[in-house]
Amino acid sequence: ITKSEEENLMEDAIGSKIDDYLIKPVNPKQVLLTIKKLIDNKRLVSEKTSSAYQQDFRNIGMTLNDKLSYEEWVDVYKKLVFWELELEKLDDPQMHEILTMQKAEANKQYSKFVENNYIDWINGSADAPLFSHELIKKKVFPLINDNTPVFFILIDNLRYDQWKIINPLISEHFRLEEEDTYSSILPTATQYARNAIFSGLTPLEMEKRFPSLWQNDDDEGGKNLHEETFLGEQIKRSLRKDCKFSYHKILTFDQGKDLLEHANNLMHNEFNAIVFNFVDMLSHARTDMQMIRELANDDAAYRSLTLSWFEHSPLLELIKKLSQKRVKLVITTDHGTIRVKNPSKVIGDRSTNTNLRYKQGKNLNFNPKEVFLIKNPHDAQLPKINISSNYIFAKEDQYFVYQNNYNQFVNYYNETFQHGGISMEEMIIPVVTYGSK
Repeated sequence: ITKSEEENLMEDAIGSKIDDYLIKPVNPKQVLLTIKKLIDNKRLVSEKTSSAYQQDFRNIGMTLNDKLSYEEWVDVYKKLVFWELELEKLDDPQMHEILTMQKAEANKQYSKFVENNYIDWINGSADAPLFSHELIKKKVFPLINDNTPVFFILIDNLRYDQWKIINPLISEHFRLEEEDTYSSILPTATQYARNAIFSGLTPLEMEKRFPSLWQNDDDEGGKNLHEETFLGEQIKRSLRKDCKFSYHKILTFDQGKDLLEHANNLMHNEFNAIVFNFVDMLSHARTDMQMIRELANDDAAYRSLTLSWFEHSPLLELIKKLSQKRVKLVITTDHGTIRVKNPSKVIGDRSTNTNLRYKQGKNLNFNPKEVFLIKNPHDAQLPKINISSNYIFAKEDQYFVYQNNYNQFVNYYNETFQHGGISMEEMIIPVVTYGSK
């Protein structure tokens, strides 16, 4: 508390990390407010946040009973993520539990919604969301011009909530121009969704147009080895043949550093596509490595680990470097992920794929109430390995487990992050455009 109104004294005090600065004459209510802010802040914020969520809980609950459009489902998911991030700051297990239950109910209804509409959507119905194979054509190509290079950065397996927590760091260097979402195709797996993004084609169209490049589930070898070729073909087909572009896939820290060193060369291209794989590797490492399991034991910890990686990653360094130039930046992903909790028994033959959230095969036995069954894969724009192949997709937080070694599988995979099936977290994913400040 001081009589001095000198600006340099105020700056010096703030720089010394004081808690508040009051100038005489002081109203007693000002002192009371400062004391409450310092002593009672956490309790007051907690009470206000809990009260606000209780009100919105009722609104969201009533909304879930309505017949929602896709856009309304996106709004529901965004609200749930907002409250998840707000309640995360509070030490209120009861509120966390209520939100978890509401999110589970929302996912149950959303899965039914997708099940009822997906076949029509993927075949081009008027009310269809923007899908993976339309993403670059609709969201990126319109940004390309002769003057401003476009950087399309795809962070594999980045959920909407994870983007929300890294966005403040990006926004320090770039101006957010458009925050949007789009829907991953099914299966919500890299070999389907990311190949669809770069090719601009559905998996069935890819198999027909590029039979030597498309890899089915039962083919050996990498499934995403031809993304640069797919992208080049999409550019020729949908944009123009002389567009100068680059493609980079970053799997290691050293590869990221190497890209950083050559970033200035990318400014000569009209379009630069860069895939960062760390978040996907983190998701899989959480399944395979006990230490990562303990570090990312729930959604909040998983977000925290993502933020920690991003803060110290070559990607953030690249974003800082690009912010010194005049560029357009698009941040997106190919699919999200969900923490699975409920096993669903399935029986398949040896050719059945290993993914825990979807299965493709000809002799599948399963509980029909627990899956979204696609009897004819071509109806969903998916290739089929055999004439009698089916696809089944896990819904909500379920995961497929074989009857053999059932308990062993459940102990190993329960509460791990998986993708490939139907949930808001896997399907409703960010695509965000930034401009130079």
